[in-house]
Amino acid sequence: MDLEKLRRDVIEIEDEIIKIRRQIHENPELSYKEYNTAKLVADTLRNLGIEVKTGVGLPTAVVGTLKTPRPGKTVALRADMDALPVEEMTDLPYKSKEKGVMHACGHDTHVAMLLGAAMLLVKNVDMLSGEVRFLFQPAEEDGGLGGAKPMIDAGAMDGVDYVFGLHIFAKYPAGVFATRKGPLMATPDSFKITVHGKGGHGSAPHETIDPIHVSLLIANAIYGISSRQIDPVQPFVISITSIHSGTKDNIIPDNAVMEGTIRSLSEEVRKRALSYMEKIVKSICDIYGAECKVEFMKDVYPITINDPEVTEEAMKVLSNISKVEETEPVLGAEDFSRFLQKAKGTYIFLGTRNEQMGCVYPNHSSRFCVDESVLKLGALAHAALAITFTNMK
Repeated sequence: MDLEKLRRDVIEIEDEIIKIRRQIHENPELSYKEYNTAKLVADTLRNLGIEVKTGVGLPTAVVGTLKTPRPGKTVALRADMDALPVEEMTDLPYKSKEKGVMHACGHDTHVAMLLGAAMLLVKNVDMLSGEVRFLFQPAEEDGGLGGAKPMIDAGAMDGVDYVFGLHIFAKYPAGVFATRKGPLMATPDSFKITVHGKGGHGSAPHETIDPIHVSLLIANAIYGISSRQIDPVQPFVISITSIHSGTKDNIIPDNAVMEGTIRSLSEEVRKRALSYMEKIVKSICDIYGAECKVEFMKDVYPITINDPEVTEEAMKVLSNISKVEETEPVLGAEDFSRFLQKAKGTYIFLGTRNEQMGCVYPNHSSRFCVDESVLKLGALAHAALAITFTNMK
């Protein structure tokens, strides 16, 4: 691999990568609705001479394939495309034109970087062997079914030997790559607890079964799972993020609903936590005569687990491009985890924090912004990984 040539080539297309990113940023689209983004991707790939399939598992999913005449491995590179329901609060000249929708997690940069990698690889196809597959995935932010599973079911990962994903991350300084071997990101178990009581007058609680009182007891007991039922050295968190009940100050309502999330990096820990939660809710409701229902989201994203050997080699490749750090596990979640269940691979963070530019806000913030100088590094990283691993013996 001639990395110096790739460096020169990526500088030549840097402005184009940034232009694509800004176009997508101005026109964000929510999960399952990435129609214009998907069209931009498909048109760009076709113009590069890359074979394109659209509607792969979902209407907005796009798969590009770059084949070479030389035998080698098949490497998949993935970018997610969806935005978030966030009102943008930046003063960028290319801020979102869609009210209440924003690329607050950097998926616009992911698309631009992967398209940049496609441009690099087409220009340097002689460095490749085998096949490179470009996966442009909808609905990563969905948190349930997501976009990876439908794409996999439609054959997007058939025959893939290695898979790589790259995510902009505000935690790390601009240009720093960060990853780790083994578990990297958590399973996001969303839950909903409904407590059915018996309403009445606020002055006579003894004549009611107060669902708010019961819910508060449940909440306190649930938070005890992490401190008393789970090994404290295990990465694990429970957060109740909404409680809804009641209509007026003197009315005890009939029902209360709580929702939240459980994050874990161990399947054993996860199963114990879900079991404890159901037991706690049922026991407290039984004591107070309330009825209850505990629901967990189906099709949640698995734990994101990087292959150790592939990750070690990937970190060597990335260290020739920029600084590489080993990160701690993150309790966010990613449906890239589903791709890693089908092929060996690695998920990598790319830092974008730059205090001088004001890029200090976390992913998902309404003020999230990106140091665009890192986009060329992401495109270069995708291309270098594809070249290295298609030539892997």
